[in-house]
Amino acid sequence: MNRSLARLITIVFLVLAVGLILPASGALGAKSQKQPTATGTGGAVATVDHDASQVGMQVLKGGGNAVDAAVATAAALGVTEPYSCGIGGGGFMVVYDADTGSVSTIDSRETAPAAFRPDSFIDPATGQPIPFDERVTSGLGVGVPGTIRGWDLALDKFGSKPFSELLQPSIQLANRGFTVDATYHQQTLDNLARFRDFTSTRETFLKNGNAPAVGSTARNPDLAATYGRIASGGESAFYSGETARAIVDTVRNPPKVAGSTRNVRPGLMKTKDLSGYRSLERAPTVITYRGLQVYGMGPPSSGGSTVGEALNILEGYPMATLPRDDALHRYLEATRFSFADRGAYLGDPGYVYVPLKGLLSDDFAAERRELIMDRAAQSPVAPGDPYPYDGGSGTVELRASAAVEGPSTTHLTVSDRWGNIVSYTFTIEQTGGSAITVPGYGFILNNELTDFEPTPGLANSPDGGKRPRSSMSPTIVMDDGTPILALGSPGGSTIITTVLQILVNDLDFGMTLPEAIAAPRASQRNTATTQAEPAFLSSPEASLLVSEHGQSFVSTPEIGAATGIAFLPDGIVQAAAEPARRGGGSALVENPAP
Repeated sequence: MNRSLARLITIVFLVLAVGLILPASGALGAKSQKQPTATGTGGAVATVDHDASQVGMQVLKGGGNAVDAAVATAAALGVTEPYSCGIGGGGFMVVYDADTGSVSTIDSRETAPAAFRPDSFIDPATGQPIPFDERVTSGLGVGVPGTIRGWDLALDKFGSKPFSELLQPSIQLANRGFTVDATYHQQTLDNLARFRDFTSTRETFLKNGNAPAVGSTARNPDLAATYGRIASGGESAFYSGETARAIVDTVRNPPKVAGSTRNVRPGLMKTKDLSGYRSLERAPTVITYRGLQVYGMGPPSSGGSTVGEALNILEGYPMATLPRDDALHRYLEATRFSFADRGAYLGDPGYVYVPLKGLLSDDFAAERRELIMDRAAQSPVAPGDPYPYDGGSGTVELRASAAVEGPSTTHLTVSDRWGNIVSYTFTIEQTGGSAITVPGYGFILNNELTDFEPTPGLANSPDGGKRPRSSMSPTIVMDDGTPILALGSPGGSTIITTVLQILVNDLDFGMTLPEAIAAPRASQRNTATTQAEPAFLSSPEASLLVSEHGQSFVSTPEIGAATGIAFLPDGIVQAAAEPARRGGGSALVENPAP
């Protein structure tokens, strides 16, 4: 309570000093300025997009719960962030049910078609992996979408409103359109060559073959019609019938523009892959960090296990009182060793044994901690052996991971007036996914199968029906059963380090959630150099990390685009999104503080 009270006093001071408390937006479509932080009572929503946050708040104010609002918000993000997420992809949701005091997770990760083989990414002509850029922009890289079945499962278990109601705001949004901002414009430019090569993507997302101008209105009546069919027919309207046939035809016969020289490989999906897809409820990962319970997503996501292992390693250090460069060095080294273990052991638990108990054990963390010195280790470091702490034995995989995750994806965080919480990360993988739009349906298909290792024989190698390993890390933190924090981020494999660094900033360094999200980031993922944002590299700590600890950095413009909600004393909630990354996010609360 002392810690929470101190954080609340800090927030009130900031409010008085710089006006952090800002009113929530009004009705959907109101001309209100988005804000990255909102504090008050009742429900809360934080996303990367103001239109989507308004949809979620509209549901909460209409009596919907957090899961209802999360589904409606996600549908809206499918309209306004179509290059990062949508019904052509999949994701992971962590749900706190206030009635039972329990945490559940929903896995709507895409699967490989049944016909996919361990060597499907091996070119028979060369015996080598198909070039990555050909895997990315192809029907072969498209996994069976899981998003709609994930929403259906979440609503069935935890929701209070039907698809038919929750999709209406996004149907209106897709028909009415939204204002193109600089981020959307730039993402279109980044994908322009790919988008121009597919007739359906040209028609849906380009204007006369070019990126729509900043300030123009982007409409998607095809997606509105697709949402309308799902609203009327439920999830079966997506996984069977005309929509399923259209998806399969697009995967197997990509609608390439005549004269395009791009080598677009056809996929292996069949309608029975779609009809047979199931979203799964799984047990969350949970570790204890400084007396708090940290819940995350288990396999096939590596988020919960890798964040959890790194926290277990860091718990052995007095992070709050160490000199900041020493603490950041420990943070970087903890992720270095945790990523080595992630690459060796994480995969779809339906196909490979994942020694999760061992990876998340305190004894294994202690063993890995002993390897951390005052000077940075040379990557790639070898994985450890968690099997003795897992109750058995197994083979330690020493081959380095060759899987590549795109830096796209989106994350939303929602809570309601009753105390329910959703932390939800979902994606179509690469920014722009496969670049292949289903003709007449308005959504881009994922290229999620590129998250597999391209070669057979590894924990994350492909197989028919298998789910590729992910880094998505939706997280909820509890204090003796009471939620104090929920968060997540996009960013491919940097998701793990982004979530971990925000947790360290908040739980160890005493930052408020908005401060923890805004702070400059660095991401070490068992590579020779550590990616870092310019603001991190210009800090005094970065200089000391190089000179005193032997760390090596490479600059990257930005890492992640997080959102979260902090749960403070006396029923106060604080929703937080990025103030600048990806153009800044949008946070709303149901009853803003006066």
